[in-house]
Amino acid sequence: MIFLLAACASPPTGSDSGPVDTADTSANVDPCVDAPHLTWETFGQGFLTAQCQTCHASTAPDRHGAPDEVTFDTVEQAWLFADSILSSSTGGMPSMPPAGGVPEDDRQRLTWWLSCGTPGT
Repeated sequence: MIFLLAACASPPTGSDSGPVDTADTSANVDPCVDAPHLTWETFGQGFLTAQCQTCHASTAPDRHGAPDEVTFDTVEQAWLFADSILSSSTGGMPSMPPAGGVPEDDRQRLTWWLSCGTPGT
């Protein structure tokens, strides 16, 4: 019992470091807690049509080198490629679309949709 009391005691007099807060959970904060509920209908389809379908539609006349099997025509296809979409279109140095021009708030919504949303929606 004495051990427990000693473990909770203040640092020795003269210590300028103060007590250490071991309850800092900022690294473990769930980014989806305050994320808006986004779906294919409310965000995904419009975003992919405007930003990706020039190259990633199955009917694109010039896919600019996009692989034939990487298409985002349907919600199922978008979720199939969710990890690839996130890794190439969000983060500090997104590579897609190659011409850039996507507002940061749209990239954030893309992250919320594919990271926090329910697959298939």
